[in-house]
Amino acid sequence: MAPWGRALLERFQHPAQVVVTGFVITIVTGTLLLSLPAATHGAGSARLLDALFTATSAVCVTGLVTVDTGAHWTAFGEIVILGLIQVGGLGLMTLATLFAILLSGRLGLRARLVAQAETKTLRPTDVRRVVRNVVLFSLASEAVVAVVLSARLALSYDEPFGRAVYLGVFHSVSAFNNAGFALWPDSLVRFAADPWISLSICAAIIVGGLGFPVVFELARHWRRPRTWSMLTRVTLVTSAVLLAGGTVVLTVAEWTNPATLGALSGPARGLAGFTAAVMPRTAGFNNIDVSQMRTESWLATDLLMFIGGGSAGTAGGIKVTTFGLLAFVLWAEMRGEPRVNVGHRRLPESTQRQAMGVVLLSVGLVAGATFALLAMTGHSLDRVLFEVVSAFATVGLSTGITADLPPAGHVLLIALMFIGRIGPLTLATALALRERTRRYELPEERPIVG
Repeated sequence: MAPWGRALLERFQHPAQVVVTGFVITIVTGTLLLSLPAATHGAGSARLLDALFTATSAVCVTGLVTVDTGAHWTAFGEIVILGLIQVGGLGLMTLATLFAILLSGRLGLRARLVAQAETKTLRPTDVRRVVRNVVLFSLASEAVVAVVLSARLALSYDEPFGRAVYLGVFHSVSAFNNAGFALWPDSLVRFAADPWISLSICAAIIVGGLGFPVVFELARHWRRPRTWSMLTRVTLVTSAVLLAGGTVVLTVAEWTNPATLGALSGPARGLAGFTAAVMPRTAGFNNIDVSQMRTESWLATDLLMFIGGGSAGTAGGIKVTTFGLLAFVLWAEMRGEPRVNVGHRRLPESTQRQAMGVVLLSVGLVAGATFALLAMTGHSLDRVLFEVVSAFATVGLSTGITADLPPAGHVLLIALMFIGRIGPLTLATALALRERTRRYELPEERPIVG
């Protein structure tokens, strides 16, 4: 490993600290690049806060913006954003681990632990193989979607070949990494009735958001569902239920809304409703005008965004695995069972505590940030809550108030995007000086609950 890498690993004792520091360094680098005059159209350079907000949103694969991406940034600025999305989506430490493998041909234990903290693999010995598979699978998926998008844009929308390829690659990378950055001012609204564009983007979002462990297990054992792990079972079932439920709720709620689905034909409404349900998996593209959606649709989208996508993937939120496992915990408690079983496996108590910790920390952060943003602005609760959940879950959908927020509000959203990308528990662990192991047990007492 390079001397600077070894020095960095020796400086921070816990792998989570390296992950957090790596993301900070990447965000700072992106901010400096976007602050260059060459990154923006016109004279001068971008405002520092706009550059910081955009860099954080790109690295944290969120998609919230304070300026129009296609109109404000030059080709150089867009390429910087694309690079930040790719680094943030794959995981900074995953890329660093790959480079270490290529340069030295070997990987130390500390570096393996760092990559394990980022990729969330189960065994340190698997890190080398997992990192290679993650990178190859990501690039291959992005390439396939880019070809479809480029061909469609060139053949059906009369885009010049070079421009079509550029747009296809940009939006393919943005979709697979669940970033949601678009180069059109209306995002994907103009393609709401186009199944080639919409379904290609949706496929990239779903595959990238399932999580790499799930995708790899499906590739190996897709014919033998009985051998699937608890992670794969819970992720697939919960994702399918949320996707189907979200499609029904959003389609029904917006069916007669002339500002969203009401202006489309019957089949196009179904396609647009399905696409709108996929986007809250932390993708951030909008195929309908989110600011014109009905209040009940905002609430449903809030819930979908907060849950997010699969673990160890490009999606954010508390993760469908966390949500699904807590549903099993609740079911076991309602039935009075002493242990929580998922299929033919028992769920460890430590995993239950971790899931509850993630949810409680997330709810607390969202509630506190919503209160703070309400105090800063005159916007309504439903719009502010939508913005906060979108930032924390690294989604990128907005009701249109992002650019109107005060500087303090932008700083708050930057913090939420950062925390949401690296995870509340990862951040808390990284900030702790050391982990403590309790060497004794206290007497048990059962307080009244409820």
